[in-house]
Amino acid sequence: MEATPVSPSPAVAQALSGAAAPIATPGPRGPLWEGAVNARDLGGTGTVVPGCLYRMGRHEWLTATGWDQAWDQGVRTVIDLRNPFELGRRQADPVVEPGVLERFSVLNLPTEDRSNEEFLALTGPYLSTPEHYRENLDRWPAKFAEIVRAVISAPPGGVVIHCAAGRDRTGMVVALLLDAVGVPHAAIVEDYAAAVRAINDRYRTQEVPHERPRSDEELDAWLAHTRAHLAEFLAALDAGRFLAHAGVSDRDLRLLRERLTGPGPVPRRP
Repeated sequence: MEATPVSPSPAVAQALSGAAAPIATPGPRGPLWEGAVNARDLGGTGTVVPGCLYRMGRHEWLTATGWDQAWDQGVRTVIDLRNPFELGRRQADPVVEPGVLERFSVLNLPTEDRSNEEFLALTGPYLSTPEHYRENLDRWPAKFAEIVRAVISAPPGGVVIHCAAGRDRTGMVVALLLDAVGVPHAAIVEDYAAAVRAINDRYRTQEVPHERPRSDEELDAWLAHTRAHLAEFLAALDAGRFLAHAGVSDRDLRLLRERLTGPGPVPRRP
């Protein structure tokens, strides 16, 4: 996809620069758990509490040891945003006995309906840029309300959000969650940029990558493009209002804030 120039508004420029808000450094790009790809704890992103919300790529990349490490770190719930046809082990994935995952609550909650031809025409085979996040949200708001309720109702412990690459569907849901609890937009943009870099690094190591890895110059240009689109998306988004219209109650929004940031008022953005 060719990058189209985006002229930032003042709000977008602030989100891209990080001015007026201290931005936490995104979590480690290396394996958080053995085998995990594009995985990190979102704790420290704005006011998010460490150990409550994680993001990563396909869960089939984790080894049995990796699942043990996630359990020992307090993870109890995995929310898989992929479509049913994307699920399952591939030949290169580690062999993990079914019992290893049985102790976790693993939920499959896709963010889209791939039978929708208009959406497919817009995004191609999969969502790959924040340019289309708003279209995705507006077409299926009930799906995002269900994801939020799953986070709220998850048993005590960490919740992992993932898709295939851990980049755009995960990035869209994470952006919605973080915006709903008052995380500064600049922190959300930087978290997304970290995910783009991490999965590109992964593709560089694979003999047959799912996407052609970008060179450093191409990656810089793509990040400028996608960061601007994500900042525009966030500037126009009121996650609380969107979720309320999707059927999420004020009580549930409060519970979401308490789950991710601890009890207290909604943080005010600068």
